Amino acid sequence: MSLLVEKPGMLTLVQDLGRWGHQFRGLTVSGPMDQFSLRMGNVMLGNDENDAALEVTLFGLEISFLEERCVALTGADLAMRIDGVPAASWTAHHVRQGGRLAITGLPALPGGGCRSYLCVSGGVDVPMVMGSRSTFTRGKIGGYHGRALAAGDVVETFDPKPLWRKSAGFVCPPELRPTLYRDEPLHTMDGPQIDAFTQAGIDTFYNEPYVVANEVDRMGYRLDGPKIEHKTRADIISDGIVHGSVQVPGEGKPIVLMSDRQTTGGYTKIAVVSTWSVARLAQKMPGETVRFHKVTEHEAVQYLIKFERDLRRLDETRASYRSR
Repeated sequence: MSLLVEKPGMLTLVQDLGRWGHQFRGLTVSGPMDQFSLRMGNVMLGNDENDAALEVTLFGLEISFLEERCVALTGADLAMRIDGVPAASWTAHHVRQGGRLAITGLPALPGGGCRSYLCVSGGVDVPMVMGSRSTFTRGKIGGYHGRALAAGDVVETFDPKPLWRKSAGFVCPPELRPTLYRDEPLHTMDGPQIDAFTQAGIDTFYNEPYVVANEVDRMGYRLDGPKIEHKTRADIISDGIVHGSVQVPGEGKPIVLMSDRQTTGGYTKIAVVSTWSVARLAQKMPGETVRFHKVTEHEAVQYLIKFERDLRRLDETRASYRSR
């Protein structure tokens, strides 16, 4: 045993990179809302990129370490403390056996992000379900008994790789961190039903600001703003849903579908948000403004290529740090 949950926080879930290959069965992928931060946290510790970690939303998580480990908190800076002392995000920290870690979430301000990833050396050890350790709470599948963590849970971790202690003190260079870009528009490409909307509706979607509504979760982000006009009706024969699909139901307000999205849907889809921008949206809280910006597939892929290069640089920098 490795981790004892003293307080579970607002919503803390075990997530790896997702349950791929089962959408034809009606099972969603799940996985992290911000996959880039999860992957970087694992690389900082010398873990495999797909090792499971804890996705922490906003605040309140407190855990005790039953064995010593190294940890790294990536994504939003939700104010981590180790044994009562502030511990910087994007830094690998050694936690002693019996040590206590708390995430206060202060200050949780608009624009500062709302999701962090607590990666632990060795990775979180929960049963593999259909090729993944990710939690899908609606289906009660994967993770820790298919649910969010609760007080009293004991979470196992795998044995760390050799030399894991030498990661302590490593800091991810700021230029390699996926920044939140508060004002960056969401990069989108035309959706499969773009021809179901009037030109005025398309212009509204791309030119007007929208606000993140209160109805947001891991399944989808509803946005408030001007109505997007359909040519006729919003309903279609259900077809497949991809990550980042932007559905527009009859009321004309867009919904961006996230990690726990349904596998099929019967509303017209005006656009698809790029993988990079979906992760940026996942860090926004209700009340924050978003805009959409049309890009080509080539342009969207360039962001992913840059990230992969940055990830390799991070791994090389960590290896050099550990060999010092």
